[in-house]
Amino acid sequence: MRPALLALLLLLLPSCLPGARGSLREDLGLLRTQLALRLYRDAAAAPSNGTNVVISPAGVSLALEILQFAAQGDTARQLVQALGYSLHAPQVSTSIRSAYAALRSPGRGPQVELACTMFVHPGAAVSPCFMERVSRWANSSLQPAPPREPRGPPTRSGERSRAVPAGGGPAGPELGQAEAAWARLALLSTMSFRSTWRRGFAPADTQPLPFAGARGLALQVPTMHQTAEVNYGQFQDPVGHQVQVLELPYLGSTASLLLVRPRDKDTPLSHIEPHLTASVLHTWMSSLTRARMDVFLPRFRIENHFNLKPILNSWGVTDLFDPLKANLKGISGQDGFYVSEAIHKAKMEVSEEGTKASTATALLLLKRSRIPFFKADRPFFFFLREPDTGFVFSIGRVSNPLD
Repeated sequence: MRPALLALLLLLLPSCLPGARGSLREDLGLLRTQLALRLYRDAAAAPSNGTNVVISPAGVSLALEILQFAAQGDTARQLVQALGYSLHAPQVSTSIRSAYAALRSPGRGPQVELACTMFVHPGAAVSPCFMERVSRWANSSLQPAPPREPRGPPTRSGERSRAVPAGGGPAGPELGQAEAAWARLALLSTMSFRSTWRRGFAPADTQPLPFAGARGLALQVPTMHQTAEVNYGQFQDPVGHQVQVLELPYLGSTASLLLVRPRDKDTPLSHIEPHLTASVLHTWMSSLTRARMDVFLPRFRIENHFNLKPILNSWGVTDLFDPLKANLKGISGQDGFYVSEAIHKAKMEVSEEGTKASTATALLLLKRSRIPFFKADRPFFFFLREPDTGFVFSIGRVSNPLD
């Protein structure tokens, strides 16, 4: 099982503490879940997302946390409102730092790597205070960025003037003061999650089965099968739709994949998604019961590429992207930095290792057995999380496993 890989890239142009309210430790898990759902809905609404969606909230949050170390004034306030917490509240900072440390603890089942790197233009001054804060937060670091074509600071109309470094050579430490103040930065946040199922799917039990895809597509998709003790429940969403929920644990039981689908074939997944909230998911997860079931789950691999800038703008994070309003003085103690682009790349793969052949075993079990079954044979929602820390590694939907 290699289900999640994330790379989040924030491109910055050449800004120590915002005053903001903090969150309590026990609320952080719900805040992370709510942020994950918010990201998912906005990403799923993007015109170019296709039928399948995956987004990795943990990496997005880490990058925005790093920016909190730099932000002041309205820029800081907008970041705090978007995340729902401030790192400058001591109890919040301590709680999140402990959670990051727990993810790196040896001996845990899943292998989780979460890190953030800020690439700094050689001509940009970075304060030792900011450098220390970044280097001590969730395995983050600062590195010099490769040289690139320089551009001058924006005018009052927001347009940038061209600038040529001394000697006409590539941008570098020899830049003049004005050009150095507007040098580019890049913030790269990465998250990877790797684990195996606590009870694996046998490759010999994988076979093509029908899948009712989005927009009425009738598909035959490679579908894995196992009979196992799982956490399962049937619930109603807030408006009365019947929902089936299945939780598949990973080795070590410290992380799990939650699958949600409408019980009735005539109820589209799109009727369920708007009513998913952090409190609803929490109630469902805490109400699951152990049951022996036949589980049918299609193999799938999803990779998405999103522009986060319009998403963050819609959340009220606007000053960060405005060259005349951004206040990121925590980077160098001076004005001059703002976010140019926010790119999110996410990938998730669910499979059984070493699949080579398929048989009719699963179909025979389904026909002859009276054991209850969960069959993901139509679009479903998934939620990959670590309950001890509250981190949400990936969230998304599968509408077409072959896409």
